[in-house]
Amino acid sequence: MTWFDSRAIDAEAVGLVSTDNTTAAPREQFTGQVGFILSAIGSAVGLGNIWRFPGVAYENGGGAFMVPYLVALLTAGIPILFLDYALGHRFRGGAPQAFRRVKGWLESLGWFQVMICVLIAVYYAAVVAWAASFFVYSFGLDWGDDAAAFFVGEHLQLADVGGADPWLTFDFVAAVLIPLVLVWVAVVAVLAAGVVKGVQRANVVFIPLLIVAFGILVVRSLFLEGAVDGLNVLFTPDWSALGDPSVWIAAYGQIFFSLSVAFGIMITYASYRRRRSNMTGPGLVVAFSNSGFELLAGIGVFSALGFLASQQGVTVADLNFQGVLLAFVTFPTIVTEMPGGAFFGALFFGSLVMAGFTSLVSILQVVSAAVQEKFALSRRAATLGMGLTLGVVSVLGFSTTTGLILLDTVDAFVNNIGIVASAIFMCVFVIWLYRSGPELRHHLNTVSTFQVGRWWYVCVGAIVPVMLIVMLVQYVITRINEPYEDYDTTYLLYAGWGSVALLFVGAIVFSLPRWRSREEFTAWPPYPPVDAATEQKGFIR
Repeated sequence: MTWFDSRAIDAEAVGLVSTDNTTAAPREQFTGQVGFILSAIGSAVGLGNIWRFPGVAYENGGGAFMVPYLVALLTAGIPILFLDYALGHRFRGGAPQAFRRVKGWLESLGWFQVMICVLIAVYYAAVVAWAASFFVYSFGLDWGDDAAAFFVGEHLQLADVGGADPWLTFDFVAAVLIPLVLVWVAVVAVLAAGVVKGVQRANVVFIPLLIVAFGILVVRSLFLEGAVDGLNVLFTPDWSALGDPSVWIAAYGQIFFSLSVAFGIMITYASYRRRRSNMTGPGLVVAFSNSGFELLAGIGVFSALGFLASQQGVTVADLNFQGVLLAFVTFPTIVTEMPGGAFFGALFFGSLVMAGFTSLVSILQVVSAAVQEKFALSRRAATLGMGLTLGVVSVLGFSTTTGLILLDTVDAFVNNIGIVASAIFMCVFVIWLYRSGPELRHHLNTVSTFQVGRWWYVCVGAIVPVMLIVMLVQYVITRINEPYEDYDTTYLLYAGWGSVALLFVGAIVFSLPRWRSREEFTAWPPYPPVDAATEQKGFIR
């Protein structure tokens, strides 16, 4: 696209020309493509890649699961990622600002996504804190011979709820509270430093370190006794599973939850890219990097599980291989059995800390950006206010003897109902109701090397919403008929369904105040398109 004027590019880069028609301070920007890609990968590659994907693949056809997984990536993951990128990059704002510029009242959808990030952040920080503690424990293998008893009893001091015992306590656990406070201090410091000096710099450091550390761990796992047996369990295909609709739904769910789409993160990150930035090419890099890391995690996890099964004389199916128990019970047990276990334990939990921390930074950047833009606050004021408020909520809720139960409940409802509903709303309102698909596709194709064809409309307008509606309906029916984990129904009403209700209430409440930032805005490139000469003449003033 050589017709772009280099003077405009240089002026915009240093903030001398405001392409948003505003006299406000220039919007923060990633310094280049590498910083953006690493930051987006840092958001997408999180704890779920390590402890969710291996179990989902194993339970849904093993090697055969890669077929629906790849189909889901191409028809849902990448298209919805492009939708997020197009909204953020074209409308130059966090989620509320971007949706507001599509249609005024859609600001509430943006705040719905912000509320999702708020609820996820307050419990996600606790998991990062657990991982940080276990990183320290690794050097002395402090969990001993019974990792389960250590994690639940000594570390979390989990309360025995049920009957007359309370489901929510304020009995604080120092081993959780102290590292949780430190996590909040660290993440607020990163966000307060800004997009380049904070967010980008953290990801440029942590993501390469994460890949190296986890890569070393995977290579070591491959040479453990029984590793081949574990890999056979994971990759032996059950082709009959492809005829089961639930397997396909699981594939779409895995792709959807692992890419950090539909709850404001990628919208916010895309808004920090320069106007003339390739969006679809980096999007493909991020999507395939995320999937590549999931596959790497599957190999490493099941190699280690095969080793543990051989040491204990059991089958892999007898082990805990998904979620919190995989990370904080099964893996410490594996590390204890491994030669040089302290070193590899530090690698594993260090990887969890880095993956979790970069994801937490991206989640909170959504909240910080929305508050800055809505209330015309400085970055530092918004970050400190948000960090203090959410940090207190996080400590009160998740550093107690009932923190694990609350975390499990909120996570299940917010992820499976809140995020899925958010994506459905995006597709219905943006693509169907306001017919913004052609404008967003034109935007992507104007600035990007990889051109988005009309297939994209089919994906974001039909395939994605249909699959997600099926997922949502199934989950809601299940939760109505079967109380989650057989928890107390009154507790689930408040902690589970109450969390979902809070998303809607927050979306309405934060949409009501007057928008305090007073900036004019003109979307670029113009739509419908104009000829290059006219566009260039009107662009530089």
